[in-house]
Amino acid sequence: MLKVSSPIVSVEWLSKNLNQPNLIVFDATIQKVTDKSSTNGDLSYIKNALFFDIKKEFSVQGVAFPNTMLTAKEFQEKSRSYGVNNDSCIVVYDRYGYYSCARVWWMFKSMGFENIAVLDGGLPAWNEAKLPIQSKANTAIKKGDFIAKYKPGMIHDHVPVLKAIDDFGIGIIDARGSSRFNALVEEPRPGLRSGHIPNSKNLPYTDLLDGVKMKSENELKTLFGMVKNKQIIFSCGSGITACVLALGAEIAGIENKSVYDGSWTEWGSLTELPIEK
Repeated sequence: MLKVSSPIVSVEWLSKNLNQPNLIVFDATIQKVTDKSSTNGDLSYIKNALFFDIKKEFSVQGVAFPNTMLTAKEFQEKSRSYGVNNDSCIVVYDRYGYYSCARVWWMFKSMGFENIAVLDGGLPAWNEAKLPIQSKANTAIKKGDFIAKYKPGMIHDHVPVLKAIDDFGIGIIDARGSSRFNALVEEPRPGLRSGHIPNSKNLPYTDLLDGVKMKSENELKTLFGMVKNKQIIFSCGSGITACVLALGAEIAGIENKSVYDGSWTEWGSLTELPIEK
């Protein structure tokens, strides 16, 4: 059975293993909140890929904050409907290279599923290599048998983040761009306060990238040197690009890390929470 040995795989690796029987390829694209155009104008999919619907299927519906994680039971049932088995090997990508794909990687990791990797460079790298695509996404043929084993502490609400502000053993890193972090521009979601979590540091997720691909392990270790030997909580706008930082930290060998699920959409909405500008 096919297994991944690192958090990211190359397009060459995926091309070589595309027909392995336990492989599932997910296109997990969501449109960037700051992007008002269509998603890169590209409606093609990697050959055999299924569309993984983060917004409508894998986030809690009808709540105040977008992209809120499902319960373990809900995640298990949804994943099974997508054909995920306990012995599946999952590769996830998006149409930007790195944006929402890492969110799916982190969700599955938090539910105890380890045999998953992100496609380095995503669809842009796949297309650049002129590898097989198709015009429509596949659909799951058979229901899977995946059993979720939730790992508490990998996903947070605002309560432990508030406690972490004055804990020098915990570093809070924000993946948003510096202009949003420093309140130089308004938030793209109407009504949100501008600024950042007190004592947090800014590391835009794009700083981890070399074009559409992830920087080298040594470069990532240098970037995360700001929080060496600390527990890290990653935040962003709504819990999506924080997971890109979590992926980069994984490659850099950082173990003690978590993601603030509501991120700035929650923090900036709750007026009782402190902010800095």
